[in-house]
Amino acid sequence: MKNSSALFIPPRIDLGLFFLRLTGSLLLLHVHGLPKVFHFSEELTRIEDPFGMGPYMSLIPAIFAEVICPIFIILGVGTRLACLPIIGVLLVAMLFVHPGWSIAEGQFGWLLLIIFTTLAITGPGKWRIAAGHHQEVRHGAS
Repeated sequence: MKNSSALFIPPRIDLGLFFLRLTGSLLLLHVHGLPKVFHFSEELTRIEDPFGMGPYMSLIPAIFAEVICPIFIILGVGTRLACLPIIGVLLVAMLFVHPGWSIAEGQFGWLLLIIFTTLAITGPGKWRIAAGHHQEVRHGAS
């Protein structure tokens, strides 16, 4: 007879995707997103403008990617789509704003790029708001 408590243990992949979503998004929010919101005026004077659109048009997409998108990713709602603006902002930062950085200097940005590209490929896993409250438990091969 199988251990009945095994029915309540989530598959490791879903737990891993939830952990990746939660920690990656919270890190992005804390380090990059929320400081841009709380210090908006100051950020307007400091933000890089690699395409000459002006500081406001550079800051608003960054805030969207670093605040709004991580919230959707944490909830597991539209995860793949929400990863795309983050990936875009990170690629602009790494390739256009800081092209001279070594891998070591840009490691935080590259690691965030790895996290959110992975989530864009895999999706959120089963632990998400959109999954609802009732999950079907399958027995046998997975």
